[in-house]
Amino acid sequence: MAEYGTGLQTTRVHRAPDAGLGGAGDFLWWHGPGPRRVGSLRVPARSAALVPDLGSVEAAALLATGTPYGDGLLHRAAGSASAAAWLRDPRPQAGRLVAHSLAGAARALRALHGVSLPPGPQPLPPPGVRRLREWAAGTAPLAPAAARLRRRAREVWGGDRTERLLGWADDAVRPSGTGAPVVPLHGWASTGSLVPPRSWGRVALLTGEDLGAGRRELDLGWMLGDLVELAWSSPLHRAAESAGLLSVTDLQRVFLGAYEADGSDTDGREGGRHDGGGRDGGGNGPSGPVYDPVAVGRCAVLRVVTHMRDFATYCEWSDELLDYLAFTAELIDEEGRRAVPRGVS
Repeated sequence: MAEYGTGLQTTRVHRAPDAGLGGAGDFLWWHGPGPRRVGSLRVPARSAALVPDLGSVEAAALLATGTPYGDGLLHRAAGSASAAAWLRDPRPQAGRLVAHSLAGAARALRALHGVSLPPGPQPLPPPGVRRLREWAAGTAPLAPAAARLRRRAREVWGGDRTERLLGWADDAVRPSGTGAPVVPLHGWASTGSLVPPRSWGRVALLTGEDLGAGRRELDLGWMLGDLVELAWSSPLHRAAESAGLLSVTDLQRVFLGAYEADGSDTDGREGGRHDGGGRDGGGNGPSGPVYDPVAVGRCAVLRVVTHMRDFATYCEWSDELLDYLAFTAELIDEEGRRAVPRGVS
């Protein structure tokens, strides 16, 4: 039904042979390595064992963990298009479908983050953060375009911004101090991995090779950074509020509100509270602070920079990357505050 990809990953979507007979969904999503990626895609075994079965938690998205198929992973979902694709649809109902899906994703992530890590060696940090750190620190061989991007980043950002970024990346996977435990992470929570149902069934968050461990704010910031980048790059979403459509800020509030509410709607609308997802002072659930909004904002910056780095590595050079460098410099300076509605304290 669809096929697309980059040098990092190839995606193919097919209608399942048993479509229409019930079950987890009518569509098969296959993720495989792109032409510039070495090795097969596989789910880290230690992390896969921690993914909860959310079949009975209807308000949550299903964590659709991939199973090996060839050199990739096969997922099952009730939809044939990602939330990222639906976000390109200007119809109001498309925005509502994405909002519903983001709320489900938030509840699924809250459940995943609530799973206790077993004794013994911890899962590795998600590979996206590892790629970012190697690129920013210059500790691994780089593709020519990625090396060029790093040189330009040093010129545009200066050493101080780069060091701040590296410090945030370290804190995201090895947090220090109280109140920031290491938890299981999805590792690539994004609108591209979020699949709304086509006509019936559950929202799915495609899960697999990016599973890891770190602070919960990394998953939250990863999704919110995706939306921050959308607001910056998409004319449709820059004009959303004036057109009476759901804005990126609305979507961010839905996502954080559902994560804070832990699956309970306080006013009958998607995502529970709509007056303060990411309020000053932090996200607070029924039993106190749920996440650190400062860390969420910083992790959102990590996501945008990782996407920029991956584009240079797997899609070659584009002068658009110079715009990204200026944009990410702004994000670093503000510590990603625009990712968390109403700022951070």
